Amino acid sequence: MEKALREIDGGTEIIVVDNHSMDGTLEYLQPRFSGVEFIALPDNQGFARANNRGLEKAKGRYILFLNPDTILPEDACRICLSFMASTPGIGAAGVRMIDGSGRFLKESRRGFPSAWVAFCKFSGLTALFPGSRWLAGYYLGHLPEKQTHPAPILSGACMWVDRAALDRTGGFDEQFFMYAEDIDLSHRIGQAGFTNYYIADTTILHFKGESTRKDAQYIKSFYTAMVRFRRKYSKGPFSRLFDRLLEIAVRIKVAIASTPPEEAPLQYDIILSEGEHLSFKEIITTLQESGGKTVLIHAAGSSSAVGSPSSQHRGIAIEYDPAVEVTR
Repeated sequence: MEKALREIDGGTEIIVVDNHSMDGTLEYLQPRFSGVEFIALPDNQGFARANNRGLEKAKGRYILFLNPDTILPEDACRICLSFMASTPGIGAAGVRMIDGSGRFLKESRRGFPSAWVAFCKFSGLTALFPGSRWLAGYYLGHLPEKQTHPAPILSGACMWVDRAALDRTGGFDEQFFMYAEDIDLSHRIGQAGFTNYYIADTTILHFKGESTRKDAQYIKSFYTAMVRFRRKYSKGPFSRLFDRLLEIAVRIKVAIASTPPEEAPLQYDIILSEGEHLSFKEIITTLQESGGKTVLIHAAGSSSAVGSPSSQHRGIAIEYDPAVEVTR
């Protein structure tokens, strides 16, 4: 993140909110990043509350909510801030995201989950017809992934928001512990008269699968959040009936959820080491051209290399020092 901010003129700040990690994260990071403000929460308060605690400290006009399992190319902040500053009426912006295997993440931009859109998503029609305007509205599948365009719903993994929009809407709704809070904030920004955009001119890496196992608990948490979102915005007998059907669908999905796959074996094909000869932007480009190979990424100054070749696993992390490898 610090390298992505070097191209920005004027004051910037980085605020890291630690949601009660128990693995020594803060003790490791604090002495290495003296210019970062750290907020240590006494317990795991969820995605929405943690982000709001950081928002309370932020002073800038443009706020970036960013997941810890992301890597930004060096020019990402400059591209996004330039777009926001030059686009009248913009409320928030998301970017093109890929996962650890180089695949495009469809949740980079989404449509509003109306009853029909949600039905198509949960019934599997969206997956069967991913390019349909009428059946793939959840992921805006009919729009090109490499073209910038308005997008009603953005991902909280990397979400730029104009302070003017937040002044009208407030931050994330804290009734959502995890999942759907980004859908809710995106929708409220649109309701306040702003337009959200998907920016395709920069691509970031989002290691899907690092924070959550795709097991029965994940399915229950995700779809329960969607039910809560539907109840917040949908009224009337039809909506109540749909929400009831959705609750039944949640129970069925949880009941038939398969056993989580085994942890990914510690095997890899390539290590890309960021530094003097290779930038994060070049690494992201190379990852997209890797042809399905398992790629690990090493950041200059770190003692590890990480990767996430499958969204179903928590990923791979190994101890790695390029200087040691060269001498072997």
